[in-house]
Amino acid sequence: MTDVTQVGTAGWSPERSAAGGHNPYLIAFVVSIATFMEVLDTTIANVALRHIAGGLAVGIDESTYVITSYLVANAVVLSISGWLSTVMGRKRFYMICVATFSVASLLCGLAWSLQSLVLFRILQGLGGGGMATSEQAILADSFPPQKRGQAFAIYGVAVVVAPVIGPTLGGWITDTYSWHWVFLINVPMGLISLFLVGTLVKEPSGAEEERAELLSRGLRVDYIGFLLVAIGLGALEFVLDEGQRNDWFGSNMILFFALLAAFCLLALIPWELMRDDPIVDIRLIGRRQFGSCFLVMLGTFAVLISTTQLLPQLLQTELGYTAMLAGLVLSPSGVVTMMLMPVAGRLVTIVQPKYLIMFGAATAALSMWHLTGLTGEITYGYAALARIYLAVALPFLFLPVTTASYDGLPPEKTNQASALINVARNIGGSMGVALAQTLLAQRQQFHQSRLIEHAAPSDLGYQQTIDAMTRYFQAQGSNASDAASQAIAWVGRTLQQQVDLLAYVDVFWTLAIVAVLMIPTAAVLRPIDLRAPVRGH
Repeated sequence: MTDVTQVGTAGWSPERSAAGGHNPYLIAFVVSIATFMEVLDTTIANVALRHIAGGLAVGIDESTYVITSYLVANAVVLSISGWLSTVMGRKRFYMICVATFSVASLLCGLAWSLQSLVLFRILQGLGGGGMATSEQAILADSFPPQKRGQAFAIYGVAVVVAPVIGPTLGGWITDTYSWHWVFLINVPMGLISLFLVGTLVKEPSGAEEERAELLSRGLRVDYIGFLLVAIGLGALEFVLDEGQRNDWFGSNMILFFALLAAFCLLALIPWELMRDDPIVDIRLIGRRQFGSCFLVMLGTFAVLISTTQLLPQLLQTELGYTAMLAGLVLSPSGVVTMMLMPVAGRLVTIVQPKYLIMFGAATAALSMWHLTGLTGEITYGYAALARIYLAVALPFLFLPVTTASYDGLPPEKTNQASALINVARNIGGSMGVALAQTLLAQRQQFHQSRLIEHAAPSDLGYQQTIDAMTRYFQAQGSNASDAASQAIAWVGRTLQQQVDLLAYVDVFWTLAIVAVLMIPTAAVLRPIDLRAPVRGH
């Protein structure tokens, strides 16, 4: 006989465990394999875009649809994956997603044209979008509440480290082999994941009972809710990913998709609130605990994904780093995150999540503040240190947020909660990149208009600089005419570099503010019961 002490209203019991008698930490490792594969794929393809464009004889702008198509499909299925997991059975749905992702990866690697690659990437996004939701729900059911932090530490390594090593690994694969292998490496990993999940993971008895009860009442599919969330999130993802490349609302296409996203997502709120069995349970976001976790997850991945893109971009365009060296700047942070995940997983069991989140947000803000001091002469160590600060912050953001988001939720809500938290992760990353790139372009225009005022022949400082550089180039062996032209060109390059660096500084200041705003958001989280042991015999 088993006596279970419940935590809040979470209602966990060993009978509901997805571990099926196996060590739950083994289950955490098994489900993290596919997570790592899927999250890695969202960043690894970015590095290969130029190779893909060359190999398929298309322009760089056209090749970006390889990324956009995946993200849109991913966002669409992610939002409804909680409902699908409940209806189809969590383990069954998860294995279908892994199989779909693996087959689509094989097809992507064999693609013969851009159109075929985009089609297969959509299929890959549909498979990948459902995996994260099922994995988190499996972990939540495999571990008692007071041990979930340690479980999510293993899962968090995959989610947080994969985007960090993605650019480096993608660059190495494309340089050493070809862009086809960026996708083909997923196939053996997918087969291993399918075998291990099929062998080790169990469908919780409670989840099977809930599914049987749902089906016995007659499956009522919320078609309108599905269309609203699919079109709304799909259109929003398209706007965020393509907006900067298409001049935002100066483009009729972007304007149309923005209005479509706004209409669908606003209409979704009253529609789902009136449903007894909503396809997306948006009532969860209205809860103080879950809503705060949702917002912090948005901010965390806005900072993480935007800096993962911005920092290598800065190092390559302004400081002349190679793609591989720029990627290696991110590598030490991945090691630090992996080392701290178990520490944060342990602390989640003895320290209230809100304090850990506040510490993590403050450290992330410190990382962004550190980057505001960049100049044209920063060292490799300076850039790597900024990412190490962020690496220290991430475990104390991701793990407490993921753990606290399930606090107080009944077991039948874990699928929906997992889906929404992962929507926050994906949309947060896209919003962060869109914000960073848009702000970068606008601030470049602003600083150029200000600095160019002083680059006029009538300006005394400009004259003195031109004279000094002309003498310098003459001393290097140039005649007077060539030296004067070289001096003007040097001033132009220096001016442009200063414009770009000042714009990057403004972006990092903005991201620092985003990180700071997460502190009061975390402060409203209610305390959770950290003791509540599970007693059994």
